[in-house]
Amino acid sequence: MAALKEVQRDLENKSNDLNKLQKDIAKNHQVRKKYTIQLGENELVLKELDLLNEDANVYKLIGPVLVKQDLAEANANVRKRIDYISAELKRLDSTLQHLEEKQNSRKEAILELQQRIHALQAGKGKA
Repeated sequence: MAALKEVQRDLENKSNDLNKLQKDIAKNHQVRKKYTIQLGENELVLKELDLLNEDANVYKLIGPVLVKQDLAEANANVRKRIDYISAELKRLDSTLQHLEEKQNSRKEAILELQQRIHALQAGKGKA
């Protein structure tokens, strides 16, 4: 009886851990989606900047004001932003892989605990 309760308690704890991991994975996917969209937008801006002549006027929106910016500076800023976003996406991918490995490990542990519970319950039924 005590062994069964202990295993059930362990199962509950592992299930809670699994739920937390699944929430973390979902959050990771949301953040990754946001960065992927930003990366696409910035790559589009870079293509547009590459089409401009060197003497073209470039403006940057800062709050409610458009501020004139040097084309080379705008180009460098967009490239830095792309580098940063790409690095964040790599970091998120690494974190996601780690979380998914932990999730699979938890699922296996939960399955083993469920099998132990069934075995303990079956043993009780025979006694």
